[in-house]
Amino acid sequence: MTPRPLQSDRVGAPKGKATSVVVFVHGYGANGADLLGLADPLAPHLPNTAFYSPDAPEPCQGNPFGFQWFPIPWLDGSSESAARAGQAQAEVDLNAFLDSVLAAEGLPPSALALVGFSQGTMMSLSLAPTRAEPLAGVVGFSGRLLDPARLGAAKSKPPVLLIHGDADPMVPVSSLPEAADALAAAGFQTYTHICKGLGHSIDMQGLSLALAFLRDRLPR
Repeated sequence: MTPRPLQSDRVGAPKGKATSVVVFVHGYGANGADLLGLADPLAPHLPNTAFYSPDAPEPCQGNPFGFQWFPIPWLDGSSESAARAGQAQAEVDLNAFLDSVLAAEGLPPSALALVGFSQGTMMSLSLAPTRAEPLAGVVGFSGRLLDPARLGAAKSKPPVLLIHGDADPMVPVSSLPEAADALAAAGFQTYTHICKGLGHSIDMQGLSLALAFLRDRLPR
């Protein structure tokens, strides 16, 4: 598959000065700007980090003003085959984007972390294990592990932090232990937290936990 170029703004450490990178991976129907705002509270505590948040490659079938990494059959009426093909292509796209970011910043994969939300978590958990060299870590908010069987062929096993609200109406909170159990069984260092009363969103408690995780794993 030929990768499609992804568009992203960049904020944080000045170009040429970053020692680490965080790439946000947004959810279904959103865009990169939707998560790039998380850099505002994170950047003061990660002063040497560059932040990127690319738009997904396809216009969203369920929201004409947003983007999708792949179609979701139970939301947009697409077929399972279209969803699988879209996910495979999106992983090619995002992998190429990560490689371009690392090349532009002059950094190794161990200096880059993924922070996903919802469909972005699904993408991050699917993609990270396929990379030859492990990333610094993966933070997944309000998502799912789409295909646990793929973990058996993992090329790398970065540490993973999963965070989910117990009042999430979009992605059931049961998705967190299902993903965590599969990741741990496959040998991934896995951490979890359930936010009480939180819906399909990110709160300050979850963001604080993500910050601590990133500070521990990104190069200073």
